[in-house]
Amino acid sequence: MKNFLSLTLITASLFSLAQTDKELAEQATNQAIIKSHIGFLASDELKGRDTPSEGLKIAAKYIESRFLEYGVQMAPGMTSYFQDVPMKKVAPPKSGTLALGDSTYNLTEDFIMMEGDNKDLSGAYVFVNYGLDADLEGMDLEGKIVVAICGDGESDNPRQWFGQSAAKRKRVSEMGALALVEFYNSPQIPWNFLVRYFSGDQIILDEGGEDRKEIVHLWMNRPSDYDMKIEGDANLSISGAMNEKFNSQNVVGYIEGSDSKLKDEFIVYSAHYDHVGIGQADANGDSIYNGSRDNAVGTVTVLSAAKSIAQNPTKRSALFVLFTGEEKGLLGSKYFVDNSPIELNKMVYCFNSDNGGYNDTSKATIIGLGRTTADEMIIEACKAFGLEATDDPAPEQNLFDRSDNVRFAAKGIPAPTFGMGFTAFDDEITKYYHQPGDNPETLDYVYLEKFFRSYVYACRMIGNAKKAPFWVKDDKYYETGKVLYK
Repeated sequence: MKNFLSLTLITASLFSLAQTDKELAEQATNQAIIKSHIGFLASDELKGRDTPSEGLKIAAKYIESRFLEYGVQMAPGMTSYFQDVPMKKVAPPKSGTLALGDSTYNLTEDFIMMEGDNKDLSGAYVFVNYGLDADLEGMDLEGKIVVAICGDGESDNPRQWFGQSAAKRKRVSEMGALALVEFYNSPQIPWNFLVRYFSGDQIILDEGGEDRKEIVHLWMNRPSDYDMKIEGDANLSISGAMNEKFNSQNVVGYIEGSDSKLKDEFIVYSAHYDHVGIGQADANGDSIYNGSRDNAVGTVTVLSAAKSIAQNPTKRSALFVLFTGEEKGLLGSKYFVDNSPIELNKMVYCFNSDNGGYNDTSKATIIGLGRTTADEMIIEACKAFGLEATDDPAPEQNLFDRSDNVRFAAKGIPAPTFGMGFTAFDDEITKYYHQPGDNPETLDYVYLEKFFRSYVYACRMIGNAKKAPFWVKDDKYYETGKVLYK
């Protein structure tokens, strides 16, 4: 009997070793499992998983419990599955005036506050063109209000100006400036759109900690007297603003790779688990924005990969990261790449999963297909389960730069996004995208089973590949990646 049991165990072990990545992907999930996960995460009880909210905290605990169930470990250097992400809720000022030289401007009509608190400032202003390093070289900004132009003079995309503005604010603050005023002028995002967007409460990262010197940062509708003097007198008064600090959480898990050498390389499997909470009710009186497609589906896609890789580790190590605050401006992923428990040059690939919706159940849409050398594996994985892997059909939407993957890409890490199949931003997409009707019962679970298995199969192939994927030559991030990985 003892010999028989030993033979049985050996046979079972050999059978497990002989299983293909495709078979392991099939075993990782099925329609019943998918329904149970999405049914919980996108339930009314979680009230749309806003950042911050109790529903989001419950979702984070649910993800943690699945990691524990699967045997997913805490990431090296972490003592919890949760990475605290410091944020703050900013209520805009109620009133404000800005005087530059002989001209006076008013809050909302002429300017909005991007960052800062209630202030009364008087002193000199100095105009610094675009406020780039070359513009600031040798300048004395101590105790002054700095006036600049939005952007860098090259890009006309206001979305890029946001990132450039944050860098300018940090730079002039370090040089002793009291405030930064940037002149804004772009037909891409009209001024009234900006005013409407910034007129409500904002959730932003609290990046400076207690010792950070915060300065007021304004965007100003470019005034008619734009050709102002290089220097002059300035007065600024802001009142009614409020800042409330809090922590939200990224959820992070880890499985060590099975290969003695390749385990030092990490594949990141990521998705955001937040959504937009409670909002305007629809015609049926439903005001809970459940976020089944965006992004309970993506969250469960990563959980499926975690289950498979925990049971049968890939050669490379796996890092599973579920982000908070994506809907507030990719906040969780920004904090993660700036405060990662793993060195970024050890992360050789990020396989993100995010969704706005689907209108073609014969496809999986990969935002970034054609940009990394993992294409063949992703295409093969989709084909194995009856799906066609297709590239972004709506480049005008700039989707690559609108999900968490771009935070990794900007650091040089190859990072496409795996999404449900769509051919255009048509009525079928907008019917559910950020709408109360995006409920679990509206999903096609036959399709999702194929979709989830395709993702897991691709994850396993990438994790076991002889050579780590990289950017294709001449890609926007190719040179950044070369620098990162030396």
